[in-house]
Order: sequence, then structure tokens, then C-alpha cells
Amino acid sequence: MSSQPSNKMSPKLKPITGTWFEFTHHNVPEGKYWNAACRGFSNGDWREKVREIKSLGMKYIVLLCTSLVYENKAEAYFKTSVYPFAEDFAATDPMGALMDEAEKQGVMVFVSCGYYGPWTQTFNNMTSAEVKKRAFAAMEEVYLLYGRHKYKSFYGWYLPDETCVDGSYHPEFINYANRYAGFGRGFDKNLKMLIAPYGTNKLKTNDFFISQLESLDVDFIAYQDEVGVRKSTPEETPAYFEALRVAHDKAGRAALWADMEVFDFEGQVYRSALIPAPIGRIARQIAAISPYADEILCYQYQGMMNKPGTPAFCGHEGSYALYSEYRELISKF
Repeated sequence: MSSQPSNKMSPKLKPITGTWFEFTHHNVPEGKYWNAACRGFSNGDWREKVREIKSLGMKYIVLLCTSLVYENKAEAYFKTSVYPFAEDFAATDPMGALMDEAEKQGVMVFVSCGYYGPWTQTFNNMTSAEVKKRAFAAMEEVYLLYGRHKYKSFYGWYLPDETCVDGSYHPEFINYANRYAGFGRGFDKNLKMLIAPYGTNKLKTNDFFISQLESLDVDFIAYQDEVGVRKSTPEETPAYFEALRVAHDKAGRAALWADMEVFDFEGQVYRSALIPAPIGRIARQIAAISPYADEILCYQYQGMMNKPGTPAFCGHEGSYALYSEYRELISKF
């Protein structure tokens, strides 16, 4: 991997065109500022969040999970035989509200294939026959309920059991991704597949990695820039994404996207609340990634941004400011 970005860089900055979206954040300390509020949201409140996302020009939503093992109990956010519906949710059909409003707003949703095992047990979730059985059953029920939105808001599937690309992809991850992609495309061959690996700063974009890209049955790979989790800086990421651009162009498949982190931590990484990142840092992140990524998604609008005056507030008090600051930033692109 080259240590310096190429001089052949497009000056055009790309706005954020999509965001992750969740009904409950899986890491309890991280979700301090929005989990309780979201559990009190009505169907209408969830629709409002979709409209807010659209108001910033975003066209993609990545639904993190359709179910979750949360505070020692399993729950789902749609009516399924796999897990009980979240008992203290005010919304009666949060997924239905998401999919219907996204269709009205022209927003495309990648629907999660998980979590159907504990989110902390990524490798087991990838290899477990029991987890796969639950996930495939849930995917069938999701498609039965919301498949009418295909070619509209139901754009494809997202694999939330993210892998660490430690130099290259683990073979089990490739097997997992291809199994789920095959099953997900079985409902409709035109449904797209998205993954979002981490470990971007460890990648070795050599011939072996390129061959792995060629073998992955996915349409989009949104690599985490890992600035929010303090593994990389905006000054380092151009080299990572330039090398990925070269590798993806050689592989000739799986569009190169970015999963840009617009959060910071209130205290210790992974063990404290997520809070909005400073707009100056976000501007540097965008400038670093724009020359190389086809699309920039972010983790995440929810909790980190709120449209001023929203009736569906959730997140840190600084989220109002970040919404306005980001809107002002992209007005200059």
C-alpha cells in the first residue's frame, strides 16, 4: 500500500449519500443518548427520521438489524416467529414505517440479515448453522411482509456481522457472505448485497486480496474509515482508499463505497456514549475519501444529527448543531 495519496485527485467533494439506521443500538453505553427515545417513537416518528435523512440529500439507508439480543433478551422489530416483538416499543410496525416512508421519499434501504446471534460473537454467527437457520427464516418473513417494496425502497440486503479485514478477508467470511447473498438473491436476483468491513488500516491490497474481491458475491463494499473509533485519522485514510480504488478497479466488481464515522466518544472508545464529531473533522474525512469512493455513507445520522424543530428528537444535544453545520458544509460543494 502506498504511503502517500496520488496527485491525480479530483477536487470535487462528495456529500454523504446514505446512513446507517437502527431501532435500538446494540452497544448499551454507546446508545446512551438515543436508545430510550427511540423505544418511545411512534410509527410516525420513524417516518419523520426518514424524512430528515432525505432532507440532507441522502438516498440510501442501511438498516443495522431487524432483531437484537438486547439487555439479555432477544427481540425483533417486525412480526416474526423467530423472536418476540420488542415489548416496550411504542411503534407497532417500525420496519413497515421505515419501508413505506422510504418508498415515498425515494430512499433505498438495505435490509439487515441479522443479528440472529449475539452481536459480540461475530465469527460464531458467520459459521453457526443455528444462527443461519434463524436468519434465513427471518429473511423469508421480512420479504413476505415488505417484499412489495422491491425495486422501490427494498433495494437489497446488508450483512451486519462485520468482519475485520486483517490484511485480507478471512475465508469463512467469504463463505458466509456468499451463502447469505445466494439466499437473499433467491427472492429476487436484482436485490443488491452490501458489506461494511473494518480493519481498513490493515489492508494489503495485493493480488491475493484482488482475487478475494473477485470471489465475493456482493455488489457494494463500504469500508469503515475508522476515524470515529480512533484507529485512523483523516490524514491517513487517503492512502488506504487510494489503494482500495486500484484494487477494486483491477477486480472489476463490488463497487467501492465508504462507511464514514461521524461520531466521537464521550469517553473511552466502545465503552462510552457516542456523540457528534466536530464538523471540521468531518469535512477533512470527506475530503480524504471523496477522490476514491463511489459513494460515502455515514455511521450515522441517527443520534448524531437532528433537524432543528424535529418532533422526533433522539441523540446528543449537539446533534442539532451538526445537522445545520453539515447542511451548510455541503451547500458549498
